[in-house]
Amino acid sequence: MIKEAKTDEGILACFNVMSELRQHLIKDEFVSLIRSMQEEGYHLCFIKEENKIAAVAGYRIFSTLYEGKQLYVDDLCTAATERSKGYGEEMLNWLKKVAKRSGCKFFNLDSGTQRARAHKFYFKQGLSIDCYHFQEEL
Repeated sequence: MIKEAKTDEGILACFNVMSELRQHLIKDEFVSLIRSMQEEGYHLCFIKEENKIAAVAGYRIFSTLYEGKQLYVDDLCTAATERSKGYGEEMLNWLKKVAKRSGCKFFNLDSGTQRARAHKFYFKQGLSIDCYHFQEEL
């Protein structure tokens, strides 16, 4: 069952899996960072199996002029020890249901160009490459 991390303890429990994806994160700063992101509309959710976090995801719902209302997945990671057990698919399906219930027209995520295994998974889940994402570090 997928739950939203709402307590400090729940947020902190997600750190180890999230840091597999976002290796720059600092454990002592994680809760306060998530709390400030929650003020901006971020939701942190997780799948817990046998008393350990198996997968995490972070998402936002917002509107743009070019797509209207959308759910954007900021972060999605299954623990390395739990991959290929269906948790990623379960999380994506749940997120798509949240998007539909929320009246979103689109479901979006970005994935680093180096993540070939993730891309194979996303294609299998029905997602497609729709655009290029450009950025410049400031």
